[in-house]
Order: sequence, then structure tokens, then C-alpha cells
Amino acid sequence: MSELTDFRTQKDDFLAHHPQSPLTPEQRRGFTGLKYFPEEEALRLEAQVERFGDQQPMQMQTSTGGVQTYVRYGRFKFQVDGQEAELTIYENENGFFLPFVDSLAGKETYPAGRYLEPEPLPGERFLVDFNLAYNPYCAYNEMWSCPITPAENRLKVPIRAGEKIFDPE
Repeated sequence: MSELTDFRTQKDDFLAHHPQSPLTPEQRRGFTGLKYFPEEEALRLEAQVERFGDQQPMQMQTSTGGVQTYVRYGRFKFQVDGQEAELTIYENENGFFLPFVDSLAGKETYPAGRYLEPEPLPGERFLVDFNLAYNPYCAYNEMWSCPITPAENRLKVPIRAGEKIFDPE
């Protein structure tokens, strides 16, 4: 079993059985696992991040009307199927955070976006593995509060990696 397959199996098990699962009891009864894109090695990036000089705190709205505080850490550029794209990485006391919405939102991916926690590497680089992109808990249950992806992280390109839109059926 690959590392990614193992990761996905563990997540499905957590959602199906763990007391802190975001799924409702009704959803758990019919849950047979999440849907994922096939692993895409080209979307596992070691990205050079251009760190912002002015790292001021900013408020990110949440799905329940609250706010969470982050710092705009830096931006990285990459290509998807020959198309240029760029995303901003944010930071707070919990670490680095990368919310994004791709062009498949509302069709194949969660409309409000997916999340990643990029792994810092030496030299202002990060490991950004879109195969690990996941839906926030509010994608499964609207009672959860989730940061809303800022406009600057709305991509015009498709990211065919990671978790697909949740279908409770």
C-alpha cells in the first residue's frame, strides 16, 4: 500500500468511526469512503516561496460568520498543465495554511475550496503536495466553522489531485 493510499484509508476510518468525526450519525451509517483524484506526481511540488516583506495580521472570514487571524506569509508560482498559477501561504500559531479554490469548484471539488498544510523546507521552500488536499469539515457538516478561501487563492486552473467533493449519498 502506498503512503498516500494508507493516508486516505486512515482518513476514511476516522470519518466513519472516530467520536470527533465531522460526519453526523446519519452520514456515518451510509459512509463508504471519500472520493479522491488519482495520485498526480506532477502536483507534488517543492515550491520556492517569495516571502512578503510586510507580514501584517489579516482576518479570514469563516463559514459561520466569525474570523480567524493569519499572516500572509508568502506567494509561490507554479504551472498546471502548462498554465501559470500562484497561491499565497498563510501562517498562524498552528503553522502554515494553504486554502485554495480551483476551476473544478462546485463540479468536482468543494465549492468553498480545499486546504493544505504546506511543509517548510530549507531556503524559503515548501513541500506543497496537492494529492493531500482535503475538504474542510464544513464540507461534511455546516455546523463546523471553516476559514473561507481568500479571493487571491481562487485559481483559474483545475487541480486534479486530492479529495473530491463530498457526496453523502
